[in-house]
Amino acid sequence: MARGVHGNRRAPGPTARAQRGVALLVAILLVALGTILAAAVAYENAMAFRRGAATFAFDQAILVQQGAEALAAYGLREALKADPQHTYASEGWAQAVGPIEVVPGVMLVAQLEDLQGRFNLNNLVQEDGTPDPVQVSAFEQLLAAVGLEPKWAGYMVDWIDRDIIPSVPDGAEDSVYMGQTPPYRTPNRYITSATELLALPGFGRDRYLALAPYVTALPWGSKLNICTAKPQVLDAYIGHMDFSSDPDSLAKNRAAATGCFPNLTDYQAAAPDAVSWQKVSSKLQMTSVYFRLTSFITIGSTEFNLYSLLLQDPTGQVRPILRSFAPD
Repeated sequence: MARGVHGNRRAPGPTARAQRGVALLVAILLVALGTILAAAVAYENAMAFRRGAATFAFDQAILVQQGAEALAAYGLREALKADPQHTYASEGWAQAVGPIEVVPGVMLVAQLEDLQGRFNLNNLVQEDGTPDPVQVSAFEQLLAAVGLEPKWAGYMVDWIDRDIIPSVPDGAEDSVYMGQTPPYRTPNRYITSATELLALPGFGRDRYLALAPYVTALPWGSKLNICTAKPQVLDAYIGHMDFSSDPDSLAKNRAAATGCFPNLTDYQAAAPDAVSWQKVSSKLQMTSVYFRLTSFITIGSTEFNLYSLLLQDPTGQVRPILRSFAPD
């Protein structure tokens, strides 16, 4: 009888097999969906951790930068007390600091540069909006010294001056810039960064890299500090190669001098004639108030390059007037 019962059992039909197949497919989909959700949650948690760590590291870097600014301010105040009439690199403020470990895992390297040792592009145009012929001539000389065409002086004058009339023979105003892709217009005001040179049509990155170490964008009227000026800039103002023909000699003389080198007397002796000196002498001085602090900060495996434009007022107090993530 048992055999009879066993013999009457039926094999699973197509519907039962289909139901099992659907159940298996649903189970696979649920496992896949759970895996996707788990991976998404893990990814979001990891990214949230990374964002939090990056934000914390960035805040740390800003605090370290502010500490470097305080250290730079102290050095500049001491230098001003020691010699109020001159600002020169061998006073000690220009010596790099670091690498030093500020706190465990946080390293700092800091360096001060006198920006008044560079050519100030804003001085190309006077307060009344007209070109300054002495500064334009010096800039043309500087361009030639670094292997660039003097015509860019006219382009830069037009970029800053108030009118919309192109300089002759070289210059460009809105009629040229509106033909660029994309079109844009000249600002017709003083610039805030030397990188605005890149906006000149055809100037390009290679020319900018060649010129960038010698120029800056400071408020109009800031004079060149001949004690810290680069040799190419010194030669640009007197109109012939003198200091840049032997830059190593200039560096050695500055390192050996107990004060400013060249001072105004030395520099006047290098001028070709009295007329040339009379034109440029009002553009020169032997002190500085604008400095750039470069802070390289390493936190674990993360690196920050931070830059501070510092202003030292007549009382000796130093304050940052601009912070950025790029030197210019």
